[in-house]
Amino acid sequence: MREIQYEEFEEKIIEIRRTSKVTKGGKNLSFRVVAIVGNKNGKVGLGIGKAREVPEAIRKAIADAKKNVIEVPIINGTIPHEVIGRQDASKVLLRPAAPGTGIIAGGTVRAVVELAGIQNILTKALGSTNPLNLAMATINGLKELLDPRKVAKLRDITVEEVYKGVRREGNA
Repeated sequence: MREIQYEEFEEKIIEIRRTSKVTKGGKNLSFRVVAIVGNKNGKVGLGIGKAREVPEAIRKAIADAKKNVIEVPIINGTIPHEVIGRQDASKVLLRPAAPGTGIIAGGTVRAVVELAGIQNILTKALGSTNPLNLAMATINGLKELLDPRKVAKLRDITVEEVYKGVRREGNA
């Protein structure tokens, strides 16, 4: 098993939900916490923790988030291209934005995008606005992003040609 090096991650709690299970002896209360961790430099992770007490659930959620960190390609403070992230009934449209635009997003999507280190982005939540599904849809959208440098290398063209869509003679 490989050892994971943790950088200094910032943590944000998105949701704390009280759940109860009815048993013969009464109701058993527990808590579900959804947490986001990120280094504001292209790495972000989502975690869920469940426990009888809130602090324990928070600890579990943050530990889970650190295990599920993904790499996000960021070019000039924004994402390289438009993408739609999906999770169950939630959809999140993520669009690159010009410098100075800022983060145009609701609470859940904003938390994920901020901790990923994106400074300029346009987002829109479509469908269900359940905080857990929105966070997962945002993470799924960020996972789908392709780094232009990797695309250029795969296609054996320059990064400028990836952006401009230039075709070479003989490849048409």
